[in-house]
Amino acid sequence: MQKMFIGTIIAIAATGLFLVLLTSGLLLSSQTVPSNGTVVSTVNVGVYSDSTCTQNCTSINWGTLAPGSSTIRTVYVKNTGTLPVTLSMSVAGWNPPEANGPIALSWNRQGAVLNSSQWVAANLTLTVSPSINSSITNFSFNITITGTES
Repeated sequence: MQKMFIGTIIAIAATGLFLVLLTSGLLLSSQTVPSNGTVVSTVNVGVYSDSTCTQNCTSINWGTLAPGSSTIRTVYVKNTGTLPVTLSMSVAGWNPPEANGPIALSWNRQGAVLNSSQWVAANLTLTVSPSINSSITNFSFNITITGTES
């Protein structure tokens, strides 16, 4: 009986944590685009792989890169809300963690303002340092594109 009571408490706590995280996620407009994996749609900003903004971008394949090289991938960012938003991008969840630094991601839409239903092409540029440690052969990370109400 005590094990059942503890299990119930854990289930209630996990549900509460999930609801807190879900509620806090509704306060921002963003969409996370991992370099491999699934993207969950969020409020007011969509990231797409096509210029008609119909194919949700679920992953980005950076291909094989040599030290000192860079590559560009284009995604399309759309304001799906009713108010203007200012775009920003962040990167997190580096695997392996030591890839953060020798591998860097930038984009050309930081601070861009999108009106309701407006979309823009965004170039994501991945750059590999010429002095990257040769033990880093595979990597992954998450890209978060956020739209903050202007």
